[in-house]
Amino acid sequence: MQERNKAVLIRLTEKEKNHLKKSADICGLKMEPFIRKLIMEKEIRPRPPDEYLRLIREINYIGNNINQIAHVANAENHISADKINEAVKMVDDIMDVVRGFESGNH
Repeated sequence: MQERNKAVLIRLTEKEKNHLKKSADICGLKMEPFIRKLIMEKEIRPRPPDEYLRLIREINYIGNNINQIAHVANAENHISADKINEAVKMVDDIMDVVRGFESGNH
């Protein structure tokens, strides 16, 4: 990693500084990393809401449960392979929606 030993002083109005801080906060960044990303023209996205990670964990939990049920049912011949694939596809579809939300494609 490159050593950051060059400083740049900029003067901002109170309103500009507040706007910079608010913009960085929305992305979950401190002001310096936020400015670096701006300078390097890197994509800066807002941090997903706190509920997003809870939603991901819950969907994963549901998917794991479906997989466990499907394996038991299949081993005991209580469910067809088509039904198992249908359940797995449903979870995959949900995850696609969630990933679309994360990438801003909602």
